[in-house]
Amino acid sequence: MKKLLQHTASDLSASIVVLLIGLPLCLGIALGSGAPLFSGIIAGIVGGIVVGFFSKSELSVTGPAAALTAIVVMGITSLGSYEAFLVAVVLAGIFQIILGFFKAGVIAHYVPNSVIRGMLTAIGLILILKQIPHILGYDVDFEGDERFFQNDQQNTFTEIPQAFNAINSTAFLIGLISLAILLIWQTKSIKNTKWMNLIPAPLLVVLLATGANYFFEYNSSNAKLEASHLVSLPIPKDLADFISFFTLPNFGSLLNPSIWVIAFSLAIIASLETLLAVEAIDKLDPLKRITPTNRELKAQGMGNIISGLIGGLPIASVIVRSSVNVNAGAKSKKSTIINGILLLLCVVFIPGLLSKIPLSALAAVLIFTGFKLVSIKEIKFFYAKGWDQFMPYAATIIAIFLTDMLTGIVVGMLVSLFYLVRSNFRSAILVANDQNNYLIRLRKDVSFLNKPIIKKHLQSFPNDSFVMIDATRADFIDKDIIEEINDFIETAPSRGIKVHVKKGNYQPMHLLFKQP
Repeated sequence: MKKLLQHTASDLSASIVVLLIGLPLCLGIALGSGAPLFSGIIAGIVGGIVVGFFSKSELSVTGPAAALTAIVVMGITSLGSYEAFLVAVVLAGIFQIILGFFKAGVIAHYVPNSVIRGMLTAIGLILILKQIPHILGYDVDFEGDERFFQNDQQNTFTEIPQAFNAINSTAFLIGLISLAILLIWQTKSIKNTKWMNLIPAPLLVVLLATGANYFFEYNSSNAKLEASHLVSLPIPKDLADFISFFTLPNFGSLLNPSIWVIAFSLAIIASLETLLAVEAIDKLDPLKRITPTNRELKAQGMGNIISGLIGGLPIASVIVRSSVNVNAGAKSKKSTIINGILLLLCVVFIPGLLSKIPLSALAAVLIFTGFKLVSIKEIKFFYAKGWDQFMPYAATIIAIFLTDMLTGIVVGMLVSLFYLVRSNFRSAILVANDQNNYLIRLRKDVSFLNKPIIKKHLQSFPNDSFVMIDATRADFIDKDIIEEINDFIETAPSRGIKVHVKKGNYQPMHLLFKQP
């Protein structure tokens, strides 16, 4: 019982913060997906309660993901109805469970640390730049949109000047004060005052912002915020109306081949999104706990099955809400479970109150989270580690910013792979000399890619010199390399060069070096 109650206070306060941030994101992603608004809420509830229960990840938060928006739009359009699309969501969950049993979660461990850190920095930059219009009161683009090119025909950069040309003074004032409170709450004097730490700064910001909006509404009709600048939550009239928000899948379309293609696509992308997110959040975990990835795939699969059965969007572990969870002081997975329960209770009992929260206050919290993820110290750290670490880190940031998370990860890994091959390529051959005596040492794996460099070295040795070819440290030597060395051994006497070969363990009979 003591273990069950451990960290309850910190997890409860963190779950409230995640609830406040996650609510508009769930609604925004549903809006951007062309799905019913409440489908995003259902996905958030299922992601919190169901995935939180089955998962072993302590800090990641699951819900509707921006990375899946394009597939949802395409799926609903091609299948002709949201009910048919829900069948694909259920099947995607089944596929994910199968992937978990086949131990596909190991994929996450092959992503280099520089790429994971680049992903976190990119998400931070996206949060900052995407939320600037919202803090200014320009809410044309939906919350949760992480794409560079937006539905409103703008992009991440061009949206900002548009926002400055259409500032809502009330929203901007609320957002600015909210950001100031968040910054003040990070000072040592506040942190050292125990009673002031009883309430999380993001929760205080939302409460004050909502109170300010009520004040403006009842005291100055000109200053009050319009509904477009507030959280827009569907409000049921009665129980029957609330039940109508849930949608059942149409299993009559199960034989449609397109459903299976969409389901497989959802399963792969949602699984990759999840694996990358939990790997990144494990890096942020102060206690450095490791998430069992195969268990996570099974948990996500269960979540998608249930979400699809009751009308929710497909779900995945998401970095934005998970990062907010970490920064809000969560200590265990009770935070995400409580978040799901609170989300359910809030939409049932106080939807009207939640609909009074200014989006600019939430934008301030997300901007603050973005700054937590973007570390100048970390950028300098990777730069100091050399180009082989810095370039994959930088390439990941740029690619994610301009495209999407999965594309950015692929780009980052390709750049990382390039530097790995380049490093192995350079270290495979070592050349040294002492006056007219030369040593050429073959190390590790000497492939055909090393042929130009070894050919160059062999041709550069001067006449009447002594050359020692040491192959004792090589694990593999390509046939082309051996052929080049044998050609050199044959022509060496005509140049007065004496050659000695030290043969290593890699000596298949048909690849023996010629005797000098």
